[in-house]
Amino acid sequence: VSGSSRRRRSIRRIGSKSNISTTENTVDEEEMAYPQPILSDVNIHVSRGELCAVVGKVASGKSTLCEAILNEAVLGEHSHVTLNGTVAYVSQTAWILNKTLRDNILFGLPYDESRYNTVIYCCCLRHDINMLGEDGDMTEIGERGINLSGGQKQRISLARAAYSDASVYIFDDPLSALVSCVLYHLCIRCKYVS
Repeated sequence: VSGSSRRRRSIRRIGSKSNISTTENTVDEEEMAYPQPILSDVNIHVSRGELCAVVGKVASGKSTLCEAILNEAVLGEHSHVTLNGTVAYVSQTAWILNKTLRDNILFGLPYDESRYNTVIYCCCLRHDINMLGEDGDMTEIGERGINLSGGQKQRISLARAAYSDASVYIFDDPLSALVSCVLYHLCIRCKYVS
């Protein structure tokens, strides 16, 4: 069902010929099923400069909480989310634009060489860029370009968030695709991004 009406094709056989007609049916308000909120009684206040981690079992609602904070989940009546400033989000599953590696990190922001190089260092991408050949970070990646591993895609997503210099960062388990030695270096180096 889409909107307040749906299309239905009806086919009737009369002898050897088929009559095909399209009819409009309206849907009563009673038939509409509205999604129900998944989370309830959640109150979170994170002050400027604070780090907040939500930890729980698989399928306990951590990703749904991230979606609710981003206004991507159904909120209950009288529920609200207030975020101050800009938001950078890194999901569990990295996504890459069909553009250059640099474009994927800048994401439309102006190029600041010093900040960019700091982010590349902190997200352990220098080796990967060197492996791309003479075009380096100007190499197209994504479906039409060079294929990347899950860990490389995730580090590019992290670099995009770090480069954005957002006020609020929401990370939904972005480190799960990283091998332990890269994860170690990334955690040690993250203090350099300001």
